[in-house]
Formats: sequence, structure tokens, C-alpha cells
Amino acid sequence: MVQPVRRAVPGAEVIVVRPKRLLLSALIASFAILLAAPDVYAAPKYKILHAFGNGQDGAGTWGSLLLDSKGNLYGTTSGGGLYTYGTVFELTPGSKGKWRESILHSFDRNGQDGYESHGNLILDEAGNLYGTTTGGGASNLGTVFELAPGSGGWTESVLLSFDHTNGGGPYAGVTVDNNGNLYGTADLVFELAPGSGGWTESVLFSFDGSDGGLPLAGVILDAKGDVYGTTEYGGAHNLGVVYELTPAEGGGWTEQILHDFTNAPDGATPGVGALTMDRLGNIYGTTDGGGATGYGSVFKLARQPDNSWKERILYSFRNGATGSGPGGGVVLDSAGNLYGTTIYGGSPQCGCGVVYKLAPNKHGKWKYTVLHTFLGSDGAQPDANLILDDKGNLYGTAATAGPYGAGVVFEVTP
Repeated sequence: MVQPVRRAVPGAEVIVVRPKRLLLSALIASFAILLAAPDVYAAPKYKILHAFGNGQDGAGTWGSLLLDSKGNLYGTTSGGGLYTYGTVFELTPGSKGKWRESILHSFDRNGQDGYESHGNLILDEAGNLYGTTTGGGASNLGTVFELAPGSGGWTESVLLSFDHTNGGGPYAGVTVDNNGNLYGTADLVFELAPGSGGWTESVLFSFDGSDGGLPLAGVILDAKGDVYGTTEYGGAHNLGVVYELTPAEGGGWTEQILHDFTNAPDGATPGVGALTMDRLGNIYGTTDGGGATGYGSVFKLARQPDNSWKERILYSFRNGATGSGPGGGVVLDSAGNLYGTTIYGGSPQCGCGVVYKLAPNKHGKWKYTVLHTFLGSDGAQPDANLILDDKGNLYGTAATAGPYGAGVVFEVTP
């Protein structure tokens, strides 16, 4: 089993980022095929779209992917590239199922453009990409950046350099509202608003421990513009919270704690996975720990008539072939099925994680199925939310291992 390594951000005083997983190249010389288990089957088709580590194409894919209207995929790596400090890449589908990778930007630690990007990207109507870096910038505490396409390639601009007073070390990417404002987390929750004179940052909320702490995951927005997210620690039991931020009359934002995690049989310490909201306003997410067995959980929060929220654990992960320790959050399809990944469990030879499906069943039960078990040679430790296309295909990233030892981008066709 590969153990996580918790690493401080260079230049940071108190910021702690997501545990990184060690590369598995030394552990994957050979793998046996996983013996079938009762709730594990191999019917879905798994395909590697790109394997990192063969040249200067990037390494360490910890973030979720972005799918545009033409079927192109975009993402980031925390390492590799021209200067070994990470990249922004694009994968373009071609003939005979082949995909072509293009490096849109290589981060340079010696400059102020940021380095080590772990989060997702977003795309605006003009085709500009937005994301974050954990390090670099004017104070070496990370950045929010924009990549703009042009006839001569892509041009990067730093929209914000963090300096502790306005946050620092963002692990997740950003999300955007209908007005083009960006929202994210960097030890706090922030907003970036575009204007004629540039971008203006506002701190929406700073956590003090009792109301949450260490917001590693990004945020989501509802139709009214309210902001939802999780913190890994803090709250009444120091095991993390789910929070909502609502604009207050007269300015500012008000926090409401929707759920305070308590450990078994409840979940504990939600990690980097972003929340998902269905059309009825129910919220779904994962926790790294807790649950009935202590290996993490998938939960649902439903708003009640009195405006309170009721939590229900849909699944508790077990150690072994079915996977443990969810790597990201869950994604929801039109039929109400949930899909996600784990970073551990699966193959007894490497414990490299799985891709899973949770399907609503009779009497409020949920059926858990493993769609793919990672063997190391095909990637390991998928540590981000999956995404879905309009045909129901899943796309994701595995942060380590693969044919060249530096992670993969994959597709699962259920």
C-alpha cells in the first residue's frame, strides 16, 4: 500500500496541502489480474487516452478534467513540462480513437506565473481558461491564472497572487458564475470580479476552526448564487463541515453549516472532492474517513421544509477489492447514478484504487459496483472528480503510475 505524504507549500508558514501520493513506478514491475469478487465486474471498457512521463508532457495529474463543446479535454499537471513545475494541457480526439496532446503552458518556478497546478480548469465563452497554482506568484503562495488563445499560441496572465492576507496555497481550481466572477478556496473562500482596471478580489469568508478549517475542495454555486463547499477539518468535532455562503443584506456573506461530521457511522474529513448538486437541490459528496468502517463514505444532504439539512450515508467504503478512501467527489448522471474513484484498495497487488458506480435501488438502497480496478500499469491513485459527456462516458485522471510512471488520462465507457 502506498502511503500519503503530506507536504507543505514552499514559502508558506501554516498552509498544508492535500497529501500527495508517492509515484508507484518502483512497485509496479508486475501485476496479477485481480480475481473476481461478488460486486466487482469487468464489463465497462477502460481506455488510456494519454500516459504522462514520456518526454516533457507533464507529470502528476491530480485535478479534474474539462470537456469543451468540441470534445477536447483540458487539464493540469503538478510537475513535468519544459521546466518540471507543471503544465496546462489539451487532448484532442483524432482518427481511430487516438488522442493528441498539446502543451498550452509550462509553468516556470523562476518566474511569477505560478507553479504546481493541482486543480481543475474552467472555460469562458471567449475560450479563455482559468485555473490556480499552489506555489509561485509574487509571494510564492500561489496564483489564479488565465490562459488566452491567440494566433501565436496561448498567453498566460496572473490575475491574482496570494500573500496570506488574501489566502494562500489554493489546491482546487475555480468556478464561474453567469457574470464571469470567479470563486475558489485558498485557506478561505474568495471571489475575483473582472473590471475595466483588472480583477478585484474579495474575501467572502475566513474560517476560524469552529466553523470549519482547511477548505481544500473547490466550491459550487446554485441558481441563486449561493456558494457551497467543504472543509477537511474544523467544526464541533474537528472532522470537517459542509457549508453554505449566502450574500447578506447590506453586503458581506453569511455562513451556514449544513452538516458537521462526527466520524463513524457518519463520515469524517471531506478532502479535495467537489460537491455535486442535483436538480432538486440535494447535495452529494464524499469523505476521506469515517463511515461505518472508517474507510470513507459517500453522503447525501437533503434540504428539509424548515430549511435545515438532513444527512444520509449512501455508502461506506471497505478495505479490499471494492476500494477505499474516495479520491474525489462524485458526479451525477441524468438517471441519478453517482460515479467516483478511490485512491486505495482494488487490486491486492498494488492497492491503486478503483472507479465505482452507485445506483439508486428499491426502498432507498444504493447498489455499489466497481467499474474498473487500477493495476498500476494502467494508472494509480485517481484523486479527482470524474466528468461525464453527453453519451454517458466517464473521463478522469490517475495521478501516478501508468506506462511511463507519471499518471494517465482515462476514459471509462459503462
